[in-house]
Amino acid sequence: MERKVKYDYAFKLECVKLVLEEHFSCEYVSNLKGLNKSNVWRWVNFYKEFGASGLLPRQNRNYSIVYKLQVLQSIKSDYLSLSEACLKFNITSESVIIKWQRDFANFGVEGLQPKPKGRLKSMSNYKRKKRKSDKPLTREEELLQENESLRCQIDILKKLHALIQAEEKAKRHKS
Repeated sequence: MERKVKYDYAFKLECVKLVLEEHFSCEYVSNLKGLNKSNVWRWVNFYKEFGASGLLPRQNRNYSIVYKLQVLQSIKSDYLSLSEACLKFNITSESVIIKWQRDFANFGVEGLQPKPKGRLKSMSNYKRKKRKSDKPLTREEELLQENESLRCQIDILKKLHALIQAEEKAKRHKS
């Protein structure tokens, strides 16, 4: 299944050509086309680095722990910005690197482990509601049900009586 992309390849290429061939600024093209200038800037840089294939929509990738550590260490040692790191390592978005940084800061190397996707396989804590059986109840079961019903009614009446007494006491206390 193909990912849904906001801007298609032809639109990106048109914007990049306006910047590179027509010598318009990224800001002018973004205002002209009604989009964020950082998008145009990113497309231009990916086009310069990887050619026309840099504008093609990319699939979600799974990165190894070693690769993630390499990116994070390169950012730290080479003083790369997030956008420069995305360009150098061909990563789709800066938010991916931000998440890696946060996970590494909170959990260390363990935080860079791939996370399981989707729903859990089993629902061990789930308890099914008991189904009513088709066979009729015995006399003893009927009496137990009736007994439980009467206990519930008595409890409700006691609570109602306590509530009425509390209201009367509050009225007397106000007067």
